[in-house]
Amino acid sequence: MIYLDYNATTPLDKEVLEAMLPYLEDVYGNPSSTYAFARKSRKAIDEARQKAASFLGAEPDEIIFTSGGTESDNTAIKGVSFARLPKKGSIITSSIEHHAVLNSVKSLEKFGFECKYLNVDEFGLIDLGRLKDYLGPDTILVSVMYANNEVGTIEPVKDIVRLCRDKGIYVHTDAAQAAGKIKIDVKELDVDFLSLSAHKLYGPKGVGVLYAKRGVKFEPLLHGGRHEKNRRASTENVAGIVGLGKALEIARSRMDDEERNIRILRDKLQNGILERIPEVKLNGHPDKRLYNTLNVCIKYIEGEGMLTHLDFEGVCASSGSACTSGSLEPSHVLLAMGIPHELAHGSLRFSLGKYNTESEIDRVLEIFPPIVEKLRSMSPFWNGK
Repeated sequence: MIYLDYNATTPLDKEVLEAMLPYLEDVYGNPSSTYAFARKSRKAIDEARQKAASFLGAEPDEIIFTSGGTESDNTAIKGVSFARLPKKGSIITSSIEHHAVLNSVKSLEKFGFECKYLNVDEFGLIDLGRLKDYLGPDTILVSVMYANNEVGTIEPVKDIVRLCRDKGIYVHTDAAQAAGKIKIDVKELDVDFLSLSAHKLYGPKGVGVLYAKRGVKFEPLLHGGRHEKNRRASTENVAGIVGLGKALEIARSRMDDEERNIRILRDKLQNGILERIPEVKLNGHPDKRLYNTLNVCIKYIEGEGMLTHLDFEGVCASSGSACTSGSLEPSHVLLAMGIPHELAHGSLRFSLGKYNTESEIDRVLEIFPPIVEKLRSMSPFWNGK
């Protein structure tokens, strides 16, 4: 198998698994209990919290452990909004967000909140001028992702914060795809909330982080016990949190080397596809893009057909977000970028990671052009250009 879908999820790093095992087997005490055995679990959580804080340039008490990026997004967006009730206000997001953000924002409409959606340009960058126009005295939150999960475009988060800071507007960024690929310093970014998910950076599924700046006001999404300083009820996933901490520690120490190696492979794949296959459109910003992400539209054929043939050859890729893979609709991200429906249907996303090799890229470049040629030969829209 050749795995080229790292933006969907990543394999668990062996060092992460080794760090987790004691808390799956022997150290099983409830971290909220007071006896010595349980305090081992509490200590493990405290150490992981410190690692997460160091990774983000935050303070430990600004780190909230969650079940993943989706819960972190929901907590930030709904939490800020519900904390204002019965007052309402407006929330601004972009049209290319992950559905964890888009659907969270949309859900607030039925509570009377006004929701505004920023358009993007052909490369997937938001319009800062339009954002400035949208900001008003009733704006309570702007949520724009750090880097897009489908095309890899990196958004100008610092500029967004600068527009909002003097107006007292909270800023949230979904950094699930950026974390581990881009150095993140929340003090430098000056965001109020940031979300990340362990399984996007070689950690376990089912655990994530919500960074919440000291002093921000939000209503917890989950109510129950006094966990996470009353900000997120539920007995902590100790093993998952330990794994997250270890994954962040590894990412922090190896980020530069991984970027260099993965970028070389991504560029080789990109150049090979553009050289060997005619009528291909590269999606996303040419420069302001995650170094591991390659999204292309192959004209005159559909992505599902290409994915089926690649799967038969043992190659794992996607046609967009893993969370919408069951949908027959074209990517909302590509449509927002102005790509026509018929072309967006022919999109593929290759996302690379630290376990990919040059021989794997050579193999993909060997088998992919014939797949495209075969499918185009059956397409009524292809005239053999």
